[in-house]
Amino acid sequence: MESLCYRPNAADRPRWPQHKVTNTLKQALADALAHRGYDILTPVQEAVSNPDLIGRDLLVSAQTGSGKTVGFGLAIAPTVLGEAETLPRAGAPLALVIAPTRELALQVKREFAWLYAKAGAVVASCVGGMDMRDERRALERGAHVVVATPGRLRDHIMRSSIDLSALRAVVLDEADEMLDLGFREDLEFILGEAPETRQTLLFSATVPRDIATLAKSYQRNAERIQATSGASQHADIAYRAMQVSQRDTENAIINVLRYYEAPNAIVFANTRAMVNRLTTRLSNRGFSVVSLSGELSQAERTHALQAMRDGRARVCVATDVAARGIDLPNLDLVVHAELPNSHETLLHRSGRTGRAGRKGVSALIVPPKSRRKAERLLQSAKLTPEHCNAPSADEVNARDEERMLAESVWSDPVTESEQPSIDKLLSAFSPEQIAAAYLRLYKERHSAPEDLSDATVERSKPRPKSDFGASVWFSVDGGRAAGAEPRRILPMLCKAGGLNKDDIGAIRVAQDKTYVQILATSVDAFLKEVGPDMTVEHGARLARLEGAPDLPAERPAFGGKPKQRKPQAPHRKGDKPRFGDKPRYEDKPREKRPPKPEQTRPEGVVVPAKPRRKPKDGDKPKGPPPPKGKSNSKKNKARTAMAKAAKGKGGNAAPKRHKS
Repeated sequence: MESLCYRPNAADRPRWPQHKVTNTLKQALADALAHRGYDILTPVQEAVSNPDLIGRDLLVSAQTGSGKTVGFGLAIAPTVLGEAETLPRAGAPLALVIAPTRELALQVKREFAWLYAKAGAVVASCVGGMDMRDERRALERGAHVVVATPGRLRDHIMRSSIDLSALRAVVLDEADEMLDLGFREDLEFILGEAPETRQTLLFSATVPRDIATLAKSYQRNAERIQATSGASQHADIAYRAMQVSQRDTENAIINVLRYYEAPNAIVFANTRAMVNRLTTRLSNRGFSVVSLSGELSQAERTHALQAMRDGRARVCVATDVAARGIDLPNLDLVVHAELPNSHETLLHRSGRTGRAGRKGVSALIVPPKSRRKAERLLQSAKLTPEHCNAPSADEVNARDEERMLAESVWSDPVTESEQPSIDKLLSAFSPEQIAAAYLRLYKERHSAPEDLSDATVERSKPRPKSDFGASVWFSVDGGRAAGAEPRRILPMLCKAGGLNKDDIGAIRVAQDKTYVQILATSVDAFLKEVGPDMTVEHGARLARLEGAPDLPAERPAFGGKPKQRKPQAPHRKGDKPRFGDKPRYEDKPREKRPPKPEQTRPEGVVVPAKPRRKPKDGDKPKGPPPPKGKSNSKKNKARTAMAKAAKGKGGNAAPKRHKS
């Protein structure tokens, strides 16, 4: 969304190429621009106002903050107004503007309200989150221009609440964002319901393949316009990638807000949970803060933005729902509490500041685990940031002092009503006491900054051993025999000697003693903390050494046993054996088994023969096969027995079978 007012004598005058407001504009619109302070047009406004493009379909791409909203308001004016200077009584809408988000749609409505006010235009809105019955009644009363979001507009079309038969112009604002949000089907439905003789304008920050396809399908011989200001995109935005430690992320956000003290600032997060967390944290620290996310109702989101415009709130914590279209007149700072997932989102987030020639700052909070992601995003966006640390507490205090001394109260003359109180103060207190009281009152109005740890790129990397610097070795009673380990020695020395882990270098654990390397610059403070008795926890004594301890290269393992080398994997046949390898199978000497002793049998002892197993039914005979017609199988024997039994009863008939 674009800045609304250009003041010719303002200090932050736009730095675009100056194009005078020409007489080709409708007089009603020219008067509205003059009333708002427009004496020049931006490049995109000048391009779409070309008389040769009246009534033509346009595909326009321009950088954010370049005045696109006023631009397409001027572009459709000849089509909507025709030959007249004012519009007739409102009936079916003549122009339709579609925006991706509710906030952007409502801001476009406000822009059109003043731009077409002298032309007598009635502007209505149809956005999600608002009462649909109120919108239906407004459409029944009549409107010249309707600003809508895709989903709600499709609902009105399907319910026959809006008549598109009289449409003369359709504008798709931020078309690329609408496609990214999944509104392609809705847009195709809406454009299919609109008259084919309409003028169609597509405005987008970028023109990817999907936008080109949409333009080819629903535009007629569209004119391609790429308006630039002659400078690189976001030239008025200073990008700063601020390195912070992982635990200082939220503290760094507080210091950034305190350092710049912008009239309006937006802090972007990726999730609603993070928005709620940051809103609570900043509110507890005394910031006037509001939140903006998809879980809020439209009324709550409108009140939050209005609080920012009125000055009742200075910080807005938002998700990417606010990355498009939010336009706050004094928004000078954007803080990326969490990095976005694409460089397009980074540009749209940052584009909320540095608009219409104003200067702005986009601060990226970059913890160690996000540095590669930040580099990738900035490289994809073709941005060259300033790499720095987040503002420290001292830097914030110094900036507060500069702002305090620059206030106008020091130069304002003393009034007659103030003189008696001033005389009382000077008679009761010294100038030093009065200055101290003023300083304390000034600091009470601002939240105190946070102490941050040093988190530069070089300090975050592991430091090589060769860079440890000059050091002194100490010995500590107790080694492996006493169960000493580096993970226990390090915190013990830090606690006893007031050191941190960066002050301690190598730790060597021997059998009876432990040797510790301490930075030379920290030795005096260490000895002072330890005391003259040179003892630490559990009565372990320290001793200063003249040099590095002479330790064997192969130290014995825990318990004093020599360290055993683990055998390596067996090598292939034909390779030379390596140290520690087990001998191969073919290298082992083959031992012959001793012969079995001969069994001798005493004389006169007869060994009985092994008894044969009695034959069983079904065993195959080892002799010749049985004669033909006879079989020794169990089945045939059973049949023979049954036949004999039947004959014994006086008949040759087969036995009767019982019915089951």
